[in-house]
Amino acid sequence: MNPEEMERLAAIVNAPSYRLAEEDPDFLQDDELRPVRMQLELQKVEMALNRRQIHSTIVVFGGTVVVERQTAQTQLDDAQKTAAERPDDLAAARALARAERILAKSHYYDEAREFCRLVSEKNKMEGHHERIVVTGGGPGVMEAANRGAFDAGAKSAGLNITLPREQVPNSYITPGLCFQFHYFALRKMHFLMRAKALVVFPGGFGTLDELFDALTLRQTHRMQSLPILLYGSEYWKRVIDFQFLADEGVIADSDLEYFQFVDSPQEACKIITRYRLQPPVDF
Repeated sequence: MNPEEMERLAAIVNAPSYRLAEEDPDFLQDDELRPVRMQLELQKVEMALNRRQIHSTIVVFGGTVVVERQTAQTQLDDAQKTAAERPDDLAAARALARAERILAKSHYYDEAREFCRLVSEKNKMEGHHERIVVTGGGPGVMEAANRGAFDAGAKSAGLNITLPREQVPNSYITPGLCFQFHYFALRKMHFLMRAKALVVFPGGFGTLDELFDALTLRQTHRMQSLPILLYGSEYWKRVIDFQFLADEGVIADSDLEYFQFVDSPQEACKIITRYRLQPPVDF
């Protein structure tokens, strides 16, 4: 083969069209391939969990800013120092007020960790690894929940998602059970497909989105019957006036039965255990 032929052949085999489809990232990221990417994202997690014989989960949601007391205290100390140095700075005063509220919620980190330790230990005592703890895989309440399962020597999973911030999973997830998502919809589907209980700690938009997704699916009988526990009654009753929605007639009175308020790890465990003994509801 002369140099001219070799040059032509190199141009052919190095062109994107010659790549195997599965090895062509530009092709796979094309807008027209979105349905394929969604199917792959669904199947990857489904196959991995099935191979590990994980058929039921306890899902824990909650805010990323709900951190350990020591971390929250350090954040408050920094905010106090900044506010003292800039007494006329409204933004510094606002940051200080927010840091005080974050510290006030730090007990939820400990309680999420304790709850997940308790349920994980119970599942281990029963001789199996079903009803494993599943979180969004990030920091805050999610870290606390995975950490509680880790404390018990039990498996736990994390369904992480690519975001401008919070892309690194916490270090307490079981290796091989941490998954990364691009599509929120498929991530939420995997949260709920195997769920036997849903425990929702204080959080913001993301937590509210996940909560209302589950409540809507229960209201419309599009998912299995399960306990939905709102952990921290004082917080949740102020954030959402569910009774007002019922009084206004925009939800049914019976819709209020789809969730319960709880205020201790032991109370949450008792409700989940008792609910589990009821026969499944087939819609």
